[in-house]
Amino acid sequence: QVQLVESGGGLVQSGGSLRLSCAASGLTFSTVTMGWFRQAPGKEREFVSRIMRSGGSTYYANSVKGRFTISRDNAKNTVYLQMNSLKPEDTAVYYCAAAMGISGYNYWGQGTQVTVSS
Repeated sequence: QVQLVESGGGLVQSGGSLRLSCAASGLTFSTVTMGWFRQAPGKEREFVSRIMRSGGSTYYANSVKGRFTISRDNAKNTVYLQMNSLKPEDTAVYYCAAAMGISGYNYWGQGTQVTVSS
């Protein structure tokens, strides 16, 4: 079955950096769009970034544009989210997700906690 496993979360001070990873299995990774989402306490889950299957097209939420970079290594079945200049408002559980087509994200990871202290 499809599994998405996030890692790399943790506690960091404001202005610091973290790199999240999401390892995928059970699917043809190079054919799917991968996305990152986050959910802060008491808030709805929100879109962060996505990268198309070829890796040539990326998209970011305005709140993270210029600070976060999404990338993928199709040989390793892994998608990354490099997060720089972190702010306390970036604190959330971060989820990766896989979209098989255009109708939305079909598979989700279990999430990794990112906490940014002020």
